[in-house]
Amino acid sequence: MTRTADILVIGGGIAGISAAARMVADAKVIVLERESAIGYHSTGRSAAIFVANYGNATLRALNAASEPVLRNPDMTDGSVLSPRGELLVAKEHELPAMEAHLAQCPDMERLTVAEALSLHPLLRPAPIAAAIFERDASDIDVDRLLQGFARLLRMSGGEIVTGAEVLSITRGPHWQVETAADRFEAPILVNAAGAWADIIAGLAGVTPVGLQPMRRSAALLPAPEGRDMRDWPMISDISETWYAKPDAGRLMVSPADEDPVEPQDAWPDDMVLAEGLDRYEQAVTVPVTRVERSWAGLRSFVPDRTPVAGFASDAQGFFWLAGQGGYGVQTAPALSQLAADLITKRAPALPPQIVANLSAERFGG
Repeated sequence: MTRTADILVIGGGIAGISAAARMVADAKVIVLERESAIGYHSTGRSAAIFVANYGNATLRALNAASEPVLRNPDMTDGSVLSPRGELLVAKEHELPAMEAHLAQCPDMERLTVAEALSLHPLLRPAPIAAAIFERDASDIDVDRLLQGFARLLRMSGGEIVTGAEVLSITRGPHWQVETAADRFEAPILVNAAGAWADIIAGLAGVTPVGLQPMRRSAALLPAPEGRDMRDWPMISDISETWYAKPDAGRLMVSPADEDPVEPQDAWPDDMVLAEGLDRYEQAVTVPVTRVERSWAGLRSFVPDRTPVAGFASDAQGFFWLAGQGGYGVQTAPALSQLAADLITKRAPALPPQIVANLSAERFGG
């Protein structure tokens, strides 16, 4: 028996669940997730921070459009953001990179070395030539955001099917998707499969967009003895070769790695993690003595590092929602609304140039 819908969404991460939640008022929507739970891969392994000035101009526009929803969401009670701040530091040779970042993000504050140390007392002063601060950067409660969208979807009649790995896709009058769980059919197929999005496109006979999954690792360190880290900001060097942020009474440190890998259930490379922890250790006054836990996730990019959101030009009813890189959680409100607007044929709320920048047609796909 084939189960039918108006829209099938492949992928139960934040991209697929949020888009489905925004479309369910206008259509029958079913989300197909290959794992046993939603948010298993990149969503569940996010650094969980909102940084308005993170990414290129198109991404910053998506950040700006998403922030009001994150601060006053309609899918859960109360803001999913909490104060954190982001502190960027630069060595002498990194000053041009810092000035270039400031030129794009003039609302960031310049700090003296003393001011930087007052915000994050673990920093080693000697290497720091300059520092800038984004005061409104905030932690994101990723699980509450994801589950809020999922609850909104289900309450409005939408469905999430887990354990539904896609085995084949064919196109007749409608898209027909064979999964490990059942067969499904719909006129519109949304490809929100994260690192697997080009593989899904290949199954559907659609031109890929050149998606490359990149592994990013992280480690959880014990809190420095006697230190209260609750008000410390996230810190990073301007070249993004490491970053660190408080995480539930511990310190999360990442080597900010971007190693190309195949789509997979990612795990950290011990050498990459050790090298990143060494870079972090050189920037602070407290040595790394123990790693309590480590993990890795995938950040998937297309060549221009801008998400893809739009209908494929070579396959009717095939909608791309992929390539979010490391920005998927914080841009989900804007991208999900754009997907819903385009699929249900409403005028997008985003400016036309931003919509064009995100279009799948820029890759001929």
